[in-house]
Amino acid sequence: MKISHLALAAALLLPAAAQAAEPTAAEARAFVADAEAQLSAYSDKAQRVAWVNATYITDDTDAMAADAGAEGTLLQVKLAKQAARFNNVTGLDADTSRKLFLLRQAIVLPAPDTPGAAKELAEIATRLQSAYGKGRGTARGKEVVGNDIEALMGTERDPAVLKEMWESWHKVGTPMAADYARLVEIANAGAKELGFADTGAMWRAGYDMPAADFEKLIDRLLAEVQPLYVDLHCYTRAKLNQKYGDAVQARTGPIRADLLGNMWAQDWAGIYDVVAPKGAGDVGYDIGELLVSKGADPLKMVRYGENFYSSLGFAPLPDTFWKRSLFTKPADREVVCHASAWDIDNKDDLRIKMCIKVNSTDFVTIHHELGHNYYQRAYKAQPLLYLNSANDGFHEAIGDWAALNVTPEYLVKVGLLDAAKVPDASRDIGLLLRQAMEKVPGMPWTALVDKWRWGVFAGATRPADYNKAWTDLRLKYQGIIPPGPRPADAFDPGAKFHIPGNTPYARYFLARVLQFQFYEAACRQAGWTGPLHRCSVYGDKQVGAKLNAMLAMGMSKPWPEALKAFTGSDQMSGKAMLAYFAPLQAWLKQQNKGQKCGW
Repeated sequence: MKISHLALAAALLLPAAAQAAEPTAAEARAFVADAEAQLSAYSDKAQRVAWVNATYITDDTDAMAADAGAEGTLLQVKLAKQAARFNNVTGLDADTSRKLFLLRQAIVLPAPDTPGAAKELAEIATRLQSAYGKGRGTARGKEVVGNDIEALMGTERDPAVLKEMWESWHKVGTPMAADYARLVEIANAGAKELGFADTGAMWRAGYDMPAADFEKLIDRLLAEVQPLYVDLHCYTRAKLNQKYGDAVQARTGPIRADLLGNMWAQDWAGIYDVVAPKGAGDVGYDIGELLVSKGADPLKMVRYGENFYSSLGFAPLPDTFWKRSLFTKPADREVVCHASAWDIDNKDDLRIKMCIKVNSTDFVTIHHELGHNYYQRAYKAQPLLYLNSANDGFHEAIGDWAALNVTPEYLVKVGLLDAAKVPDASRDIGLLLRQAMEKVPGMPWTALVDKWRWGVFAGATRPADYNKAWTDLRLKYQGIIPPGPRPADAFDPGAKFHIPGNTPYARYFLARVLQFQFYEAACRQAGWTGPLHRCSVYGDKQVGAKLNAMLAMGMSKPWPEALKAFTGSDQMSGKAMLAYFAPLQAWLKQQNKGQKCGW
């Protein structure tokens, strides 16, 4: 997790005489410098409050987080409005102009100047996140916490129990609906005071292009990769039909959401055993089993992740990382188990927060979260307003890029897999299918989450239709449906952390695309000539140096410049993902002959 520095801004009040006069370029530079100094002081305090609240949920820490959030939101909005005073100043240098734009735009939930609005908004945001953190579902009638029920979705095969878990967990969202509608109302009022049509439009403006062009970019990239998803959906549906029969999963149409091994059907790796092709489907190893056989505990799993980055030439994580991070769920208190990476002081106080389980999923997640930490440290020398990734998709993509390097050859190099057990080329379809089950379903999912919110913020989706719009989008883009009729008061979006947590989601969509672009570029730099999906740049310090050069840019340049610095292209494209999965897609088309694909 990285709380936006801009969302923690402190206001700088200009003298009345200065406010009345036409501002100058010199005043703009002075304003930005003072703003960054104030931001730094406030950020340190607010990050620590947020950490305590996320790792020790009580009524008191909720109140502390709400107070800090209210203070930061109110001050940031004032600062954004003051930055807008310099909109028409001539003679601004590029650096000052960029920083003023960031001050005006980069806020997740703006509050209006109305007395009490900032406090109410912060209280609602804290209440929503805490409600999620305290959420419970059931499995066979037994209460299960969110982190555990997520894991069970990937191993349970009884459709009745899967339905119970899915429906019971989604009840966590029901009490959130009214709060969420009020949050939208307040945030929209704040966005309009900043000159945006609504909060969603404000989010979309933060990508070095007009908001409308960003929507077009999302649609273009999704259209590029959606055929691969449709092929995978068709194949998976047939396998589920074979396992469960027509009464549970029909041969045509959408797939039942709870059968896909993940609470939100965003990652289908949990049911690889159901869809694996005979013979070639057995890739010869399971990372979770390899970890258990080596006696790995959560701490050792994090050490494996650190070792990957060290092999590329990155310095080891600081001692404080190991002392201050949260690696396992405490038995004595409530915490937000959702994995996140933190940079408390914008320097070296790096941490991760996870409730790690010894399995393949968390092994990959650790590589992902550490990617955030190494990115944070790479750009720490930048001015405060540039202490972020080129765009938020870059931050997510770096960790995902690292996880793509977790190939059989990599596992051999780190001592987890015996060299004699590396699967040969005959297992490539199995390797690719298993990877596709994790990566490909996330494309439509990561697109629709913010598409839903954009509609909500724009007023096109009214509170009474929140759940229907959510279910309709999931059908349209994912081709899935709930396991049964939804109650009239259902608020299924609330069952996904990023909705009550108010984390914009387009970053994850961009990351799905960017990780493959980064991966293809790194493999090319390393001189890899084999099948793309077998490449691992583990140990290549030249690749690490070039990667670090891009990371160190932070947000100081428009993202196309950062992308070009590492990949050689300034355009996002789904072609690298399609190239990675090309052998699998050809195979899927053969398997799907005679099937009525789509929904």
